Amino acid sequence: MQRRQFATLLAAAAATALAAPALAQSRAPAEIRIGYAISKTGAYAGGASTTVLPNYQMWAADVQKAGGIEIGGKRVPVKFFEYDDRSNSEEAVRAVERLINQDKVDFILPPWGTAMNLAVAPILHKHDYPHLATTMISDRIPQLRERWSNLFFFTLTSTDYANGVVDVLTRLREEGKIKGKVAIVNVADQFGLELSKAAREGLKKAKFDIVYDQSYPLGSQELQTILNEVRRREPEAFLAFSYPPDTMSLNDQAKVVGFNPKVFYTAIGTVFPMFKSRFGANADGVMGLGGVSAELPATRDYRQRHLAMFKQEADYNGSAVTYATLQILQQAITRAGSIDRKAVSEQIRTGSFETVLGPVKLTNRLWAEASSVGQWQGGVFQPISPKSAIGVKPAVFPKPEWK
Repeated sequence: MQRRQFATLLAAAAATALAAPALAQSRAPAEIRIGYAISKTGAYAGGASTTVLPNYQMWAADVQKAGGIEIGGKRVPVKFFEYDDRSNSEEAVRAVERLINQDKVDFILPPWGTAMNLAVAPILHKHDYPHLATTMISDRIPQLRERWSNLFFFTLTSTDYANGVVDVLTRLREEGKIKGKVAIVNVADQFGLELSKAAREGLKKAKFDIVYDQSYPLGSQELQTILNEVRRREPEAFLAFSYPPDTMSLNDQAKVVGFNPKVFYTAIGTVFPMFKSRFGANADGVMGLGGVSAELPATRDYRQRHLAMFKQEADYNGSAVTYATLQILQQAITRAGSIDRKAVSEQIRTGSFETVLGPVKLTNRLWAEASSVGQWQGGVFQPISPKSAIGVKPAVFPKPEWK
């Protein structure tokens, strides 16, 4: 009797094992629906169309070429939905609500920029969508992490980025290369206000002399008046916590008015390929926010594929990070074995992933290995701070004269 029972149990176990792959496949949906709202027009379009949108398009092409995303041993096709948020927070919220309620998407990719990510974060949290933020910079990261358990950060805090600049200036002062006169300007939105506040506090603590400190409205293009006033103060370092349009204008107009301090830093947009295209040799020596080294083989391969697909280089900061988060999302879906968003978020929270940045593992839902400051050197944007950053290079000093 015992032998018969054992044989029956053994047969049942074998049947279960044979059925497991079929059961896993039966849980796979007919398709995976993924959507996003992105700034295709408006003030944020330059950043979105450089750092984020090409990577969404590249990943979509890679996924489609592979036959979809694997769930339970089966390749599931992916359908993508796209909306223009017009660089408007209210429009971004409406678009995300449309993706959730009308398009019934399984996953939502994030918008570009701090303000837009903050606008949609509560909705994504309410509906359990994993939110992998790659262009959201804020000193509120610890508080936001507590409030929204599905929010994952792939940037540093405002203070981290600002302190990176302060550290560079402190090293230069210790080496006797500057005495300490600094000018600060910033775009008057959440990003610029937070970064300038953190920089101001860091510079004062380090005993630097802030000779000029002024904000300007979002969308400002005519900045010569500010630059002329800054030039009269004769700072050794100029720090602009700027967005792409004003980053371009500040560099253009600094050359026009003959303003060329020893340290010239502009924030968002400095890493963009259009910066190098626009300024050529004049880009050399200009510092900016962030910087991802292209020395890793996986990063080099990614940049080559990006160039081949778009006939334009990826930027040297958020581009590779954005693509890496898409790889993380895809691997998390496969490991979860379903499109259950809570299960996918748990995989992101606990897993280690192979990406174009190399292996990535989050600590307390934060990837804290980004560099804080980079600089154009010989046509390549190199990370220069912190010293622990991958591929970090010494800063070129002083900034060369405008040509």
